[in-house]
Amino acid sequence: MQMLADLHTHSSASDGQYPPAQMVALAQKAGVECLALTDHDTVDGVEEAVRAGEQVGIHVLRGVELGAKEDRHLHILGLGLAPVCPAMDTLCRTLKDSRAERKYRIVQFLAEKGMHIDLQEVEELAQGGLVARPHFAQVMVRHGYVSSMREAFDRYLDTDEYQRIERFKADAADCIAAICQSGGKAVLAHPCQLNLSMEDLEPLLKNLKEAGLAGLECYYPEHTPRMVSEYLGLAAKYDLHITAGSDFHGEKVHSDRPFMPTSLELEWLLS
Repeated sequence: MQMLADLHTHSSASDGQYPPAQMVALAQKAGVECLALTDHDTVDGVEEAVRAGEQVGIHVLRGVELGAKEDRHLHILGLGLAPVCPAMDTLCRTLKDSRAERKYRIVQFLAEKGMHIDLQEVEELAQGGLVARPHFAQVMVRHGYVSSMREAFDRYLDTDEYQRIERFKADAADCIAAICQSGGKAVLAHPCQLNLSMEDLEPLLKNLKEAGLAGLECYYPEHTPRMVSEYLGLAAKYDLHITAGSDFHGEKVHSDRPFMPTSLELEWLLS
């Protein structure tokens, strides 16, 4: 079953720009036939997205993106979750509580760097969803503390020093277990961001496969043609399904990541 798919996207339920229904409509206009909403640490927007997909004629998969504690760039996508998934609800509740506590520590961290951020302004950007680093980055740009979202992350919000205030994360095996218990398929997101050689990535994939990993995000905006070729080879070697995702957040958050409809075989996800 070949479809033009984008299996890694974010709405305002986490750190994306658009509400779930509007995001689905935009994806449909971009040519996406199968969309996964994979907000960070929450499934709060998925039912709205599924209903919107039914209205505009696009297949929407319930999804989530979970950060694992082993590495701040180790992210696991959960695709095709069940409408009711207690295991995922429990994990997401813990993650959301940790995020809610962390926002105060981010304010303090930035104040130590000379940036006085009004938390209310950050929360308004979150539109009632999870408060995340991109919301802080947007406020930092707005007030001239940095010139771009990229600078906000490179200098402050994605540094080794920032890690001292990092939130709770489950380990990768627990993330995968929660996804599987919720009827979904676990996929390693954006492997390029791990900054591992192929030799070092291979044992990680082997361990994640043994924990229940089902797929590898081979197509991603930051992947070079050589990376794609190497990831496809690893997917074949470890019998992992191939996925593709834009990591869409909206142009105000990531202007360089429009929807990325990619022809994929999706029988394993849709059957």
